[in-house]
Amino acid sequence: MISTVIIEDEPKSRASLAAKLREFCPTVEIVAEAEDGIEGKAMIEEHAPQLVFLDIEMPNLNGFEMLNAIPEKKFNVIFTTAYDQYAIKAIRYAAFDYMLKPVDVEELKAAVAKLSAINTAVIDMQASLLQEKMLHPMKHLNKLAIPTMDGIMFYSINDIVQLEANRNYTNIFFIDKSKITASKTLKEFEELLPVDVFFRAHHSHIINLGYIKRYIKGDGGQIELQTGVYVDVSRRKKEEFLKAIGY
Repeated sequence: MISTVIIEDEPKSRASLAAKLREFCPTVEIVAEAEDGIEGKAMIEEHAPQLVFLDIEMPNLNGFEMLNAIPEKKFNVIFTTAYDQYAIKAIRYAAFDYMLKPVDVEELKAAVAKLSAINTAVIDMQASLLQEKMLHPMKHLNKLAIPTMDGIMFYSINDIVQLEANRNYTNIFFIDKSKITASKTLKEFEELLPVDVFFRAHHSHIINLGYIKRYIKGDGGQIELQTGVYVDVSRRKKEEFLKAIGY
Protein backbone atom coordinates (compact mmCIF):
# COMPACT_ATOMS: atom_id res chain seq x y z
CA MET A 1 0.00 0.00 0.00
CA ILE A 2 1.08 3.57 -0.73
CA SER A 3 0.67 5.65 2.43
CA THR A 4 -0.74 9.03 1.46
CA VAL A 5 -1.46 12.46 2.95
CA ILE A 6 -3.93 14.84 1.27
CA ILE A 7 -3.26 18.55 1.86
CA GLU A 8 -6.11 20.69 0.54
CA ASP A 9 -7.85 23.71 2.05
CA GLU A 10 -11.22 23.25 0.32
CA PRO A 11 -13.29 20.63 2.24
CA LYS A 12 -15.30 19.59 -0.85
CA SER A 13 -12.19 19.15 -2.99
CA ARG A 14 -10.45 17.24 -0.20
CA ALA A 15 -13.44 14.92 0.31
CA SER A 16 -13.83 14.40 -3.45
CA LEU A 17 -10.17 13.45 -3.93
CA ALA A 18 -10.26 11.11 -0.93
CA ALA A 19 -13.40 9.39 -2.24
CA LYS A 20 -11.88 8.92 -5.72
CA LEU A 21 -8.69 7.49 -4.26
CA ARG A 22 -10.60 5.00 -2.11
CA GLU A 23 -12.80 3.89 -5.00
CA PHE A 24 -10.40 3.88 -7.93
CA CYS A 25 -6.88 3.54 -6.45
CA PRO A 26 -6.89 0.47 -4.19
CA THR A 27 -3.10 0.60 -3.69
CA VAL A 28 -3.41 3.98 -1.93
CA GLU A 29 -3.99 4.24 1.82
CA ILE A 30 -4.94 7.70 3.11
CA VAL A 31 -3.22 8.06 6.48
CA ALA A 32 -4.03 11.74 7.09
CA GLU A 33 -5.68 14.85 5.68
CA ALA A 34 -4.80 18.50 6.28
CA GLU A 35 -6.42 21.82 5.43
CA ASP A 36 -3.34 24.03 5.15
CA GLY A 37 0.43 23.91 4.80
CA ILE A 38 1.18 24.18 8.51
CA GLU A 39 -1.06 21.25 9.39
CA GLY A 40 0.16 19.40 6.31
CA LYS A 41 3.79 19.69 7.36
CA ALA A 42 2.89 18.30 10.80
CA MET A 43 1.01 15.37 9.22
CA ILE A 44 3.97 14.55 6.99
CA GLU A 45 6.34 14.61 9.96
CA GLU A 46 3.99 12.42 12.00
CA HIS A 47 3.07 9.83 9.36
CA ALA A 48 6.10 9.82 6.99
CA PRO A 49 3.92 9.13 3.91
CA GLN A 50 5.17 7.79 0.58
CA LEU A 51 2.91 10.14 -1.38
CA VAL A 52 1.53 13.64 -0.80
CA PHE A 53 -1.30 15.24 -2.77
CA LEU A 54 -0.51 18.91 -2.37
CA ASP A 55 -2.74 21.88 -3.15
CA ILE A 56 -0.91 25.07 -4.14
CA GLU A 57 -3.11 27.95 -3.01
CA MET A 58 -3.73 27.58 0.74
CA PRO A 59 -3.87 30.01 3.69
CA ASN A 60 -0.99 30.40 6.17
CA LEU A 61 1.50 28.36 4.15
CA ASN A 62 0.94 27.55 0.48
CA GLY A 63 1.98 24.28 -1.15
CA PHE A 64 5.32 25.53 -2.47
CA GLU A 65 6.25 27.14 0.84
CA MET A 66 5.33 24.00 2.75
CA LEU A 67 7.42 21.83 0.43
CA ASN A 68 10.43 24.11 0.86
CA ALA A 69 9.98 24.03 4.66
CA ILE A 70 10.63 20.27 4.76
CA PRO A 71 14.40 19.60 4.81
CA GLU A 72 14.31 16.02 3.49
CA LYS A 73 11.51 15.13 1.10
CA LYS A 74 11.12 11.38 1.47
CA PHE A 75 7.86 11.21 -0.48
CA ASN A 76 6.50 11.60 -3.99
CA VAL A 77 4.43 14.71 -4.70
CA ILE A 78 1.40 15.20 -6.93
CA PHE A 79 0.23 18.82 -7.03
CA THR A 80 -3.48 19.62 -7.30
CA THR A 81 -4.39 23.06 -8.51
CA ALA A 82 -6.87 25.29 -10.26
CA TYR A 83 -5.45 26.63 -13.51
CA ASP A 84 -2.54 29.02 -13.01
CA GLN A 85 -0.22 29.26 -15.99
CA TYR A 86 2.88 30.35 -14.05
CA ALA A 87 2.47 27.74 -11.31
CA ILE A 88 1.80 24.95 -13.80
CA LYS A 89 4.76 25.94 -15.98
CA ALA A 90 7.02 25.89 -12.92
CA ILE A 91 5.67 22.47 -11.89
CA ARG A 92 6.25 21.08 -15.37
CA TYR A 93 9.70 22.70 -15.57
CA ALA A 94 10.69 20.80 -12.42
CA ALA A 95 9.01 17.62 -13.76
CA PHE A 96 6.56 17.20 -10.88
CA ASP A 97 3.19 15.58 -11.56
CA TYR A 98 0.09 17.75 -11.24
CA MET A 99 -3.66 17.51 -11.77
CA LEU A 100 -6.20 20.24 -12.36
CA LYS A 101 -9.21 20.48 -10.07
CA PRO A 102 -11.72 18.93 -10.17
CA VAL A 103 -9.51 15.86 -10.40
CA ASP A 104 -10.25 13.55 -13.33
CA VAL A 105 -10.49 9.87 -12.32
CA GLU A 106 -8.50 8.55 -15.30
CA GLU A 107 -5.73 11.12 -14.76
CA LEU A 108 -5.67 10.21 -11.07
CA LYS A 109 -5.34 6.49 -11.81
CA ALA A 110 -2.57 7.17 -14.34
CA ALA A 111 -0.66 9.43 -11.93
CA VAL A 112 -0.75 6.82 -9.15
CA ALA A 113 0.19 4.02 -11.57
CA LYS A 114 3.34 5.76 -12.77
CA LEU A 115 4.73 6.64 -9.33
CA SER A 116 8.43 5.84 -9.20
CA ALA A 117 10.68 4.78 -6.36
CA ILE A 118 11.31 7.64 -3.94
CA ASN A 119 14.68 9.31 -4.47
CA THR A 120 15.13 12.02 -1.83
CA ALA A 121 18.05 13.68 -3.64
CA VAL A 122 16.07 13.95 -6.90
CA ILE A 123 12.95 15.31 -5.18
CA ASP A 124 15.09 17.87 -3.33
CA MET A 125 16.58 19.01 -6.66
CA GLN A 126 13.11 19.20 -8.23
CA ALA A 127 11.86 21.29 -5.31
CA SER A 128 14.85 23.63 -5.58
CA LEU A 129 14.26 24.08 -9.32
CA LEU A 130 10.56 24.63 -8.70
CA GLN A 131 11.26 27.30 -6.07
CA GLU A 132 13.66 29.14 -8.36
CA LYS A 133 11.18 29.05 -11.26
CA MET A 134 8.36 30.32 -9.05
CA LEU A 135 10.51 33.16 -7.68
CA HIS A 136 11.68 34.14 -11.18
CA PRO A 137 8.96 32.96 -13.61
CA MET A 138 10.30 35.00 -16.54
CA LYS A 139 13.95 34.17 -15.95
CA HIS A 140 15.64 31.60 -18.18
CA LEU A 141 17.05 28.97 -15.84
CA ASN A 142 20.06 26.97 -16.94
CA LYS A 143 18.82 23.67 -15.50
CA LEU A 144 15.86 21.64 -16.74
CA ALA A 145 14.37 18.54 -15.10
CA ILE A 146 13.71 15.90 -17.77
CA PRO A 147 11.59 12.81 -17.07
CA THR A 148 13.00 9.69 -18.73
CA MET A 149 12.27 5.97 -18.53
CA ASP A 150 15.00 5.74 -15.86
CA GLY A 151 13.71 8.60 -13.69
CA ILE A 152 14.14 12.37 -13.47
CA MET A 153 17.40 13.67 -14.94
CA PHE A 154 18.77 17.23 -14.71
CA TYR A 155 20.55 18.84 -17.66
CA SER A 156 21.86 22.24 -18.66
CA ILE A 157 19.72 23.63 -21.46
CA ASN A 158 22.90 25.12 -22.96
CA ASP A 159 24.08 21.59 -23.74
CA ILE A 160 20.95 20.70 -25.73
CA VAL A 161 21.50 20.94 -29.48
CA GLN A 162 18.32 19.47 -30.89
CA LEU A 163 15.01 17.87 -29.87
CA GLU A 164 13.18 15.42 -32.12
CA ALA A 165 9.59 14.19 -31.84
CA ASN A 166 9.22 10.48 -31.17
CA ARG A 167 5.44 9.92 -30.92
CA ASN A 168 4.56 10.73 -27.28
CA TYR A 169 8.25 10.96 -26.39
CA THR A 170 11.10 13.26 -27.39
CA ASN A 171 14.66 12.39 -28.40
CA ILE A 172 17.08 14.98 -27.01
CA PHE A 173 20.55 15.36 -28.51
CA PHE A 174 23.44 17.03 -26.68
CA ILE A 175 26.60 18.80 -27.80
CA ASP A 176 28.73 15.81 -26.70
CA LYS A 177 26.60 13.74 -29.17
CA SER A 178 24.88 11.80 -26.38
CA LYS A 179 21.12 11.23 -26.60
CA ILE A 180 18.26 10.56 -24.20
CA THR A 181 14.56 9.82 -24.69
CA ALA A 182 12.28 11.97 -22.55
CA SER A 183 8.76 11.10 -21.40
CA LYS A 184 7.31 14.38 -22.72
CA THR A 185 6.06 15.42 -26.13
CA LEU A 186 7.91 17.89 -28.32
CA LYS A 187 5.04 20.35 -27.81
CA GLU A 188 5.56 20.23 -24.04
CA PHE A 189 9.26 21.05 -24.44
CA GLU A 190 8.41 23.85 -26.85
CA GLU A 191 6.28 25.45 -24.11
CA LEU A 192 9.05 25.13 -21.50
CA LEU A 193 12.20 26.13 -23.38
CA PRO A 194 13.18 29.81 -23.88
CA VAL A 195 12.01 31.02 -27.30
CA ASP A 196 15.03 33.25 -27.82
CA VAL A 197 17.31 30.19 -27.61
CA PHE A 198 15.23 27.38 -29.12
CA PHE A 199 13.28 27.39 -32.38
CA ARG A 200 10.76 24.87 -33.70
CA ALA A 201 11.95 24.65 -37.28
CA HIS A 202 9.68 21.76 -38.25
CA HIS A 203 6.77 19.86 -36.70
CA SER A 204 9.28 17.17 -35.66
CA HIS A 205 12.28 19.29 -34.67
CA ILE A 206 13.34 22.00 -32.23
CA ILE A 207 16.87 23.34 -32.58
CA ASN A 208 19.14 25.42 -30.36
CA LEU A 209 19.86 28.60 -32.34
CA GLY A 210 23.29 28.79 -30.73
CA TYR A 211 24.42 25.60 -32.47
CA ILE A 212 23.57 26.53 -36.06
CA LYS A 213 26.55 26.06 -38.36
CA ARG A 214 24.88 27.25 -41.57
CA TYR A 215 21.55 27.72 -43.31
CA ILE A 216 21.08 26.21 -46.78
CA LYS A 217 18.52 28.08 -48.88
CA GLY A 218 15.63 26.19 -50.42
CA ASP A 219 11.86 25.92 -50.45
CA GLY A 220 11.94 25.93 -46.67
CA GLY A 221 15.66 25.42 -46.46
CA GLN A 222 17.88 23.30 -44.27
CA ILE A 223 19.85 23.95 -41.11
CA GLU A 224 23.21 22.31 -40.57
CA LEU A 225 23.97 22.01 -36.86
CA GLN A 226 27.46 22.00 -35.34
CA THR A 227 27.06 18.27 -34.66
CA GLY A 228 26.81 17.62 -38.42
CA VAL A 229 23.06 16.94 -38.33
CA TYR A 230 20.78 18.48 -40.96
CA VAL A 231 17.26 19.66 -40.03
CA ASP A 232 14.62 20.77 -42.52
CA VAL A 233 12.88 24.10 -42.08
CA SER A 234 9.19 23.90 -42.97
CA ARG A 235 7.96 26.39 -45.55
CA ARG A 236 5.58 28.06 -43.10
CA LYS A 237 8.44 28.51 -40.60
CA LYS A 238 11.00 29.91 -43.04
CA GLU A 239 10.22 33.62 -42.61
CA GLU A 240 10.04 33.29 -38.81
CA PHE A 241 13.33 31.40 -38.76
CA LEU A 242 15.15 33.95 -40.92
CA LYS A 243 13.90 36.70 -38.60
CA ALA A 244 15.11 34.70 -35.56
CA ILE A 245 18.64 34.51 -36.94
CA GLY A 246 18.57 38.17 -38.03
CA TYR A 247 18.74 37.42 -41.75
